[in-house]
Amino acid sequence: MTTRQHKKLVREGKYVAEVAVELIETDEGWSPYLRLDDAYKLDDVRDALRRGDVKRAAQLARIYTLVPVTT
Repeated sequence: MTTRQHKKLVREGKYVAEVAVELIETDEGWSPYLRLDDAYKLDDVRDALRRGDVKRAAQLARIYTLVPVTT
């Protein structure tokens, strides 16, 4: 079993959160997978952004605002 750092993106409305997670790689069929704590962190960030609580989401992840590009 090995682990590696990875960044998952969570999009909710006009925000995107970059969440640092740890992927676990094994020789089994469902690899790679997340630690349970990291899965909960992704859910917490998504829920905070849905509520509009950007301050709470920013405590767990790096938050970006999406801006449409006009041509």
